[in-house]
Amino acid sequence: MSDDEARSGDSQARQDSQTTAPVRVRERGDGESTPADADLTDPALYLNRELSELAFHERVLHEAVDDRNPLFERVKFLSILTSNLDEFFMKRVGGLKQQMAAGVSELSPDGRTPSRQWSLVLDRARDLLDRQSACFHDLVRPALADAGIEIVGYDDLAPDERAALRDYFEASVLPTLTPLTFDPAHPFPFISNLSLSLAVRTTEGDDEPTKFSRVKVPGNRPRLVNVDERVGDANEATDADASTSESAGSAAPVRFVPLVAVIERNIDLLFPNVEVIDTSAFRVTRNAEVRRNEEVAEGLIATIEDVLRQRRFATVVRLEVQSGTPEAVRDLLAEQLDVDDPEVFERDLPLDYGALTSLFDLDRPELEVQPWTPQPHPRFAGRSADDPESVFAEIARKDVLVHHPYHSFTGTVGTFLAAAAADPDVLAIKATIYRTAPDSEVIETLIEAAKNGKQVAVMVELKARFDEENNLRWVRRLEEEGIHVAYGTIGLKTHSKTALVVREEDDEVRLYSHVATGNYHSQTAKLYTDLGLFTADPDIGHDLVRLFNFFTGHSRQETYRKLLVAPTSLREEMTRLVRREADHARAGRDARIVAKMNSLEDPAMVRELYEASMAGVDIDLVVRGICRLRPGIDGLSENVSVSSVVGRFLEHSRIFYFENAGDPDYYVGSADWMTRNLDRRVEAVAPVEDPEHRAELDAVLDALLSDNRRRWVMDADGRYQQLRPTDDAQEVEAHTVLMNRALAETHRSKNGDHES
Repeated sequence: MSDDEARSGDSQARQDSQTTAPVRVRERGDGESTPADADLTDPALYLNRELSELAFHERVLHEAVDDRNPLFERVKFLSILTSNLDEFFMKRVGGLKQQMAAGVSELSPDGRTPSRQWSLVLDRARDLLDRQSACFHDLVRPALADAGIEIVGYDDLAPDERAALRDYFEASVLPTLTPLTFDPAHPFPFISNLSLSLAVRTTEGDDEPTKFSRVKVPGNRPRLVNVDERVGDANEATDADASTSESAGSAAPVRFVPLVAVIERNIDLLFPNVEVIDTSAFRVTRNAEVRRNEEVAEGLIATIEDVLRQRRFATVVRLEVQSGTPEAVRDLLAEQLDVDDPEVFERDLPLDYGALTSLFDLDRPELEVQPWTPQPHPRFAGRSADDPESVFAEIARKDVLVHHPYHSFTGTVGTFLAAAAADPDVLAIKATIYRTAPDSEVIETLIEAAKNGKQVAVMVELKARFDEENNLRWVRRLEEEGIHVAYGTIGLKTHSKTALVVREEDDEVRLYSHVATGNYHSQTAKLYTDLGLFTADPDIGHDLVRLFNFFTGHSRQETYRKLLVAPTSLREEMTRLVRREADHARAGRDARIVAKMNSLEDPAMVRELYEASMAGVDIDLVVRGICRLRPGIDGLSENVSVSSVVGRFLEHSRIFYFENAGDPDYYVGSADWMTRNLDRRVEAVAPVEDPEHRAELDAVLDALLSDNRRRWVMDADGRYQQLRPTDDAQEVEAHTVLMNRALAETHRSKNGDHES
């Protein structure tokens, strides 16, 4: 054990289960309690970041376990969990492993060394992955079978069915496979990140050596093979007779075999005239935390390209192997991939639950959630790029607040940008791109604007992790069109979600702004909840002018009129607003904070919230994922509640409310209360001043805090419990409430249009 581990051992033992440390309290004169000489830097008061994130992934898994959800929704959450944990290992576990390799001894805010966190995280993740497998095999797979969708083993098939699959394998799969053998003449093959592979051991006879080969399971072949589609014409008549006997409206049963099983059972065609001893599936996860010093790089594009190359060959942080994998194969993989025993995860197949999403191609609406169509926003209804004047006149008349996916992204953000591209009075368009769709309509619109003679400037953040390659493609396309492109800022990531339109009107220039919580990504806008503010407020417009000048030029703007911008003013202003509420509470005035965000990780902001709670401020935190703060500690945080809503949409919006003794402030924007957002990213948060829009934000927060179906409430130990309606209470589901609200809004708008 290292010295720093020994010094922090007591703290770690106390916290390994995210348990609450006892807090000493003293009596105040008014009879209330407050911590005696409370040390708000005490590690026991802070939950571990990595374990808190894994707790969120447990809530995701619960959606797959919960039989109140439609069956395909449960399948979807199994797939989401695989994707989430893949990213967690690539980013967070990879980062811990880097710290360990570098000999980092600094303790986390909760008092743990990198090596201790690494050990705890692997244990917790192992349990989570085991529970995912149990959920599929014990709950979801039988439920699918009951619904007429069977995922069967190869041995469950009749001889003629196996013959049909062998023909399919030989014709459509075998040509795509490339066996790579490891022997003295051939090095151990490269295993790409997140690829599914088969380890195949072969021999030419009893006295001959055993050879190891790797076969990559092709990603461009269906991972679930439809048995009935492959059986052939011989059974078509039987299938037709069976279908006519089914009751009206029922679906014909369908069976699937995993592709990996088809390959395994026909592997002799890939290795002819040798004995196949055994086959085992395995999967590798590599570290995504590869860095290069931007200060000495020859250019940011070259830096990102180098990072992408490095990532392909980065350190392995997890090896998943099929249950029952021979020890010799497991040891060989571990040795060649340089992984320690705790990094090896033995699991029942499938190793990647993303394959199950192909089931959604089946026409089984009764197994899905009721489809949702984002509604037209009443203020944008009937407006389009064909009449840009009406779009800008409406925003100039009054700010517009939109909420995706309840409101259409294409019909609001898309319309705004398309109108700007087409409008002859628009002089310039500026936008920030952090993540966008591979076939981005937003970027196509910006290109069209440039062709129409507009000055177009785009800040594309090349360092947006896992979107680097996509963003590089767009950078090259934009530059080919003569558009001004900035790639990012040295030492910072640009995470703000902003657009600015400069328009000439009546011999003056007017600025139209869009400040949002989500990316300019038309696909995720259908799945993520995000807010966007359209405004012609000149103060916000001029703030965005300064912000874009910072992106593209040499400037160090530190003051803004209305926007809260990181890393210059956001932390300072949020701290001031929290402390102001504490001052109000001490003076006996109304004091409340409601903060909705993705993550609350920054220790300094947690300390400010503890201080505010001790002063008597009522604090409601709606935090989807990571939360370091412990609510409900007597004398410290008994005034704080922490909720997390996990449902059909990913809660991604950020809302900040400060009561201010009856004169409240509201803000929306791109930043969470994480150290990286406050100090190492460029973020923009805007005030919401219109009373109607504030009422809309109140409705959103009320829906989330009233949810008794999808909301989880955290206790002081860091454990979450999902709320359920009592016997006599009506079920309240926030996403349903807000969908119904949007439908009612559309209905009122249509009626109003009809009357006019």
